[in-house]
Amino acid sequence: MSGDAGVGSFAAADYVVFAVMLLVSAAVGVYYAWADRGQRSSSDFLTGGRRLTALPVSLSLTASFMSAITVLSIDRFSEILYTGIVIYAPALALNQVTGMDLWGAVISTGLVCTFYCTMGGLRAVVWTDVFQLSVMLAGFLSVIIRSVDQQGGVIPIISDSEQGGRLNFWDFDPNPLRRHTFWTISIGGTFVWSSIYGINQAQVQRYISCKSISQARLSLYINLLGLLFILLCSVFAGMCLYSVYKHCDPWTAGLVSAPDQLMPYLVMDILRDYPGLPGLFVAAAYSGSLSTVSSSINALATVTVEDLLRPYTSMSEKQLSWMSKGMTLLYGVLCIGMAGLASLLGGILQAAISIFGIIGGPLLGLFTLGIICPFANSKGALTGLLSGLVLSLWVGIGAQFYPPPPVMARPLSLTTEGCNLSTAGNLTWTSTTPGQTQMSFTTVPVHNNGDTVLLADSWYSLSYLYFSLIGTIIAVVVGVLVSLLTGRLQWICFK
Repeated sequence: MSGDAGVGSFAAADYVVFAVMLLVSAAVGVYYAWADRGQRSSSDFLTGGRRLTALPVSLSLTASFMSAITVLSIDRFSEILYTGIVIYAPALALNQVTGMDLWGAVISTGLVCTFYCTMGGLRAVVWTDVFQLSVMLAGFLSVIIRSVDQQGGVIPIISDSEQGGRLNFWDFDPNPLRRHTFWTISIGGTFVWSSIYGINQAQVQRYISCKSISQARLSLYINLLGLLFILLCSVFAGMCLYSVYKHCDPWTAGLVSAPDQLMPYLVMDILRDYPGLPGLFVAAAYSGSLSTVSSSINALATVTVEDLLRPYTSMSEKQLSWMSKGMTLLYGVLCIGMAGLASLLGGILQAAISIFGIIGGPLLGLFTLGIICPFANSKGALTGLLSGLVLSLWVGIGAQFYPPPPVMARPLSLTTEGCNLSTAGNLTWTSTTPGQTQMSFTTVPVHNNGDTVLLADSWYSLSYLYFSLIGTIIAVVVGVLVSLLTGRLQWICFK
């Protein structure tokens, strides 16, 4: 659906709000290009001269959170494809609900992001992240405040979520095939977050940009608070979504074509009488994309210059500085191009994101091996990494072809019993309006009937939160064994 009359579409004020967000982001890049016009080294451009303090870095880390939970942590050059997905996916969802021009949004956000990254370097990236984080929070709060007002307070929203089975904190089922339990989130989530904050190039680059180790540590502590607030806002926004549509699910009713369009649909529904606020939410969504893409572009340029150019060329610092800007521009253009490729991926988009995320576990294992095992050698590290990658990809790809049974996912009930769809296709919530055609159907949750799951299917049905754990363990164990066999034990035998 695109700009349905029953929900509303973008107004001039909404486009203005969105445009202001893009202009302010671009202006930050121009400012730092002028302020740092005397910078002579690639370090100034790529790490902000290591002069940043904890507060902006912590907020920048928080702004990158939305991308981090999606992709976990990847092999660094695969970020080119991922950033294309990050640009395209929200544009598609918002286009189909708000009627906002798809490729206009894709190209404008891609160009603005590339512009301020190229002009201002990491300092521009960090400070635009700070601005974009404030926009994201404003977007969240606009939805939450309006939903609370419409539903009659916070307590009714919590009550609706509890009665609908949306709040479940105490599921201690140890079955590793269950998608979300206390154990999968606690154990699997520990490895996921370790890979995000421990080895991700974009995150580590921000630590390096701090003026001291103490400032880097402080940035992580402040980021923890910001992260918790973002999590609470996102969870409660989801609870608001359920409370508003608990009797009439737009996805089940066919009013949206995918679950990721539900939140934009809610925004256009409850905020349509407040010009500019739907635009604020869209600006918030794209702020998340901008912070993600800018971090990736800057990280890719850093890896190229520091790992591929500096060690093997005799370029001066000034030349490397210009190369850094050139690489930033190149990767920005490539990411926009990859957004076009992402439009062709169709149904495998979700699979691509999942597979990229699987790679984070083996990489975490590689770094862990180097830290805790001083006897590890290059043969062990490489063999361990490849073994972890093969096994993780095997499980991850298998999960796409053999999805877990509903018993393990335990889908929650969705209903359209409260929906009325007129002949014009507009949605109302009045249950007894004359002259309208009633549509009502309910999907019933699936319960465990005791059927035995086949062993082969069970392996592929492992909770996705354990993929990182598997990759990490395999990489470390294989790395240790190969290092011992080709290193210390070999030396002892031949001695």
